Amino acid sequence: MIRLDSIGKQNGRQILFVDASAALQKGEKIGLVGPNGAGKTTLFRMISGQEPPDEGQVLVDRGVSIGFFSQDVGEMAGRSAVAEVMDGAGDVSTVAAELHALEAAMVDPDQAGDLDAIIERFGEVQTRFEALGGYALEGRAREVLAGLGFTQEMMDGDVGALSGGWKMRVALARILLMRPDVMLLDEPSNHLDLESLIWLEGFLTGYDGALLMTSHDRAFMNRIVRKVIEIDGGSLTSYSGDYEFYEQQRALSEKQQEAQFARQQAMLAKETAFIERFKARASHAAQVQSRVKKLEKIDRVEPPRRRQTVRFEFMPAPRSGDDVAVLRGVHKRYGSKVIYDGLDLLVRRRERCCVMGINGAGKSTLLKLVTGSTEPDAGSVALGGGVKLGYFAQHAMELLDAERTVFGALEDAFPHAGQGPLRALAGCFGFSGDDVEKRCRVLSGGEKARLVMAKMLFDPPNFLVLDEPTNHLDMATKEMLIEALAQYEGTMLFVSHDRHFLAALSNRVLELTPEGLHHYDGGYTEYVGRTGQEAPGLRS
Repeated sequence: MIRLDSIGKQNGRQILFVDASAALQKGEKIGLVGPNGAGKTTLFRMISGQEPPDEGQVLVDRGVSIGFFSQDVGEMAGRSAVAEVMDGAGDVSTVAAELHALEAAMVDPDQAGDLDAIIERFGEVQTRFEALGGYALEGRAREVLAGLGFTQEMMDGDVGALSGGWKMRVALARILLMRPDVMLLDEPSNHLDLESLIWLEGFLTGYDGALLMTSHDRAFMNRIVRKVIEIDGGSLTSYSGDYEFYEQQRALSEKQQEAQFARQQAMLAKETAFIERFKARASHAAQVQSRVKKLEKIDRVEPPRRRQTVRFEFMPAPRSGDDVAVLRGVHKRYGSKVIYDGLDLLVRRRERCCVMGINGAGKSTLLKLVTGSTEPDAGSVALGGGVKLGYFAQHAMELLDAERTVFGALEDAFPHAGQGPLRALAGCFGFSGDDVEKRCRVLSGGEKARLVMAKMLFDPPNFLVLDEPTNHLDMATKEMLIEALAQYEGTMLFVSHDRHFLAALSNRVLELTPEGLHHYDGGYTEYVGRTGQEAPGLRS
């Protein structure tokens, strides 16, 4: 369906692709992987025709429809979320807009004199809408939006009133409703809660078109894709199998290439030593010349490209008391919505509590209460003796001084630390070389999240409260964070939609339900086994 034929692409001084080729066949579900900046989004833009390759060509079979979801969703305002989603469906969306306008006109007193003409036109437009399958389409649009977490009120309200994350869900819903021959999805799992993520997983698994996608969610990628295309050093390499199989094959290939390189280097060293030793002796001239020619003809094995892997190790945190956080009889409401009605909770030392619950259950509110960011309407919240708190919240990224550099922000946080430790800390969180001189205003969401986390973890607290810490983080940084937190000896209370993160780090599950707080001893994996569901909102 789509072929990339010897493409070359350069952005400024950065060479992204050199003589790279790959193919996307009918019905294939492919994961596109590679380090940040390797060219994944550029590849999507070339396939969708938004920009051409510098060399080679992108070949798309005649009549193939392509839907492209990117993180740049553009402006949305002035109509409902349902209308915005249906807009991607072509003529039917135009007819739907006129139908809704006529419905409004029929009840408008100022247009009462034209009522007969309006009713007549309404009948014509309604017939056209039915012929185009409009009512079925609207039902499907609402079904997709519901799967992505929208309430009926949100579906019918002005899309312009939604946050950026919800607008991204609207843009994603447009592509899903289109059901094109080929879907290009650039990080579709961003901004989704666990229930929506699992719904999307099921939708894409049942989608019969071709799919090419990126995602920083390991479980999501692993369950959907059956082939992986890796961008590395300007080339495209295909691996058959899911994401886990790709990782195994890549590690095996690296090991084999490293062994081949080492063997060849040993052979080259031996031959070079012989040439150097005997090149001045006439009696060995023929042998020396033979070996020189042999070396000139050898195809050199390249050493494996080493991915930059960073590790962060915690300095020992001071020990807290056994009771870390105590909530007694906590009541909390927002307007008429009751969040908690007499909540009791005890978090004990070295527990790693993940908080589960559907949207609106009060997950983030619980974290804000524990950290003192919000006050209960009644009841008490107290931290135990010797507790040193560290809180990662989404709004923390907005509090970075826009004009400070990465290194300057770390120096401000730790004025007595030396340059060496701070540069090592920056490197652990993906800021190497000139990256430490970037100003905070130009950082991406992922870079800001990494900087906030670096500031929080350098002088470690003994009680970490984390609200969606893996949002915006790539897989490599997530792995580093999981490895670091796995050997952290303090207490954790966290919310996350990343199942790999939940399974790797939790040893207690707190599920917020309308009936109250349910406790599950054991981690997320045990919770799934006991409840039969991966998220509370999926339970029948």
